[in-house]
Amino acid sequence: MKKSKILMVIGSFLLLGLFVFPLWNITLEAPQYPIPLGMDIHINKFSDTHEFDIKNINLMNHYVGMQYIPETIPEFKIFPWAIGIMVILGALIGFFGNYKLFLVWFVVMSLLGIAGMYDFYMWEYDYGHNLNPKAIMKFTNPDGSIMGFQPPLFGTKHILNFTAHSYPRIGAYFMFIGMFLTVVAFFLGKREAKN
Repeated sequence: MKKSKILMVIGSFLLLGLFVFPLWNITLEAPQYPIPLGMDIHINKFSDTHEFDIKNINLMNHYVGMQYIPETIPEFKIFPWAIGIMVILGALIGFFGNYKLFLVWFVVMSLLGIAGMYDFYMWEYDYGHNLNPKAIMKFTNPDGSIMGFQPPLFGTKHILNFTAHSYPRIGAYFMFIGMFLTVVAFFLGKREAKN
């Protein structure tokens, strides 16, 4: 079996790491919490970084009118299927396909990743801006508009006395490395085809 095909299959199988490890993490630091509160986002669930973190985040959010972090969202039913299909397609392309299909797979996977990040951003936006007008505490921006509490999509952001961090976790790195290997497989396959 050619090296390019082996890399394509390995790259595809690395996506299976998303079924084992979290994809993303949001952490909230504040003086009143010596141990920061955190939430891991998997492709099929939310989980506490430390026991009861999500419960404590929901309690805080209630005071400013934010929605509760739900136990599940519709995407948790879609993402596992999408990843599973891409793993199977990638393996089949690796075993039986032309190297040009390696690039097609990478483009499709990239588009799915972009769509997933956009969906995550829109969920965060709604979560941080669609506030209950009857909330116990109301905060406004200097211009008088209602303050939003949206965590960052990527990076660090200060929200009142909280510092919110949003970064990829191990599952995302498995995916990034897997996708990188499929690009390497494409160029290697191109070179093998010339030889």
